[in-house]
Amino acid sequence: MEVVFLTGSHPRHLHVAKCLLEAGFLKGLLIEKRPNLIPNPPAGLNEIDRNNFIRHFADRAEAEAGTFGEISEDFFEKVNKINVTKEELNSNRVKEWVKAQTPDVVISYGVHMLSDELLDEFPEYSWNIHGGLSPWYRGCITLFWPFYFLQPNWAGMTIHYLTSKLDAGHIIHHSVPELKYGDGIHDVATRAVVQVGEDIVKILKKLELGVELPKERQKSSGKLFLARDWKPQHLRLIYNTFDNDIVDQYLDGNLSKLEPQLIRAF
Repeated sequence: MEVVFLTGSHPRHLHVAKCLLEAGFLKGLLIEKRPNLIPNPPAGLNEIDRNNFIRHFADRAEAEAGTFGEISEDFFEKVNKINVTKEELNSNRVKEWVKAQTPDVVISYGVHMLSDELLDEFPEYSWNIHGGLSPWYRGCITLFWPFYFLQPNWAGMTIHYLTSKLDAGHIIHHSVPELKYGDGIHDVATRAVVQVGEDIVKILKKLELGVELPKERQKSSGKLFLARDWKPQHLRLIYNTFDNDIVDQYLDGNLSKLEPQLIRAF
């Protein structure tokens, strides 16, 4: 079972690539260069929002470093690898590279939208790992929004079939992390990535054995979050109202215990 993995350049992306490599599945690796893990605050923010912005992204970088460690691209030196920019992602060069790998499975995670022309070159088993629980949290920044809406138990990952519609393909599996006292928003996000890294390997092993996997149509369109929906001011609720203790509030019973209806492959 040979996998081509299309992913981003941040530690969370390379962690999943590492899981696939160590399980013996990874044949080809495409890495799309993503923006800096710690962006500069936008101009014109007041002091509260600027401090929250700096804290949020510094904490994210620290959480990813602590969870995933230093994963150099040299770790994948024995894998067929191609590095691209956002503008090159859907190019003929990438299309020909994917075809040359003759993969059994193509998986994407953390890359920009794939064109229909590129999707047409993929095999039957072509999946996306979405950093959010579809259909309820589709689109961008979807490990943040469950915290903003005080639903930390709805922070998770979705493995679904690739389609031309964003995060809308038939669902194979939902991965959700265990919530623990003391968790901040980034602890949950990084643990969700660890969980999906374990889960995708289990799913590929099942596919290799001929086990039929779930392929559930998304019965609700849910909410599609766009990058422009997020504002630095949203961080006030996370850090000023709750001081990043939303998980503790949930575990103490102070927030809604409504659970998502998850689809599981095992």
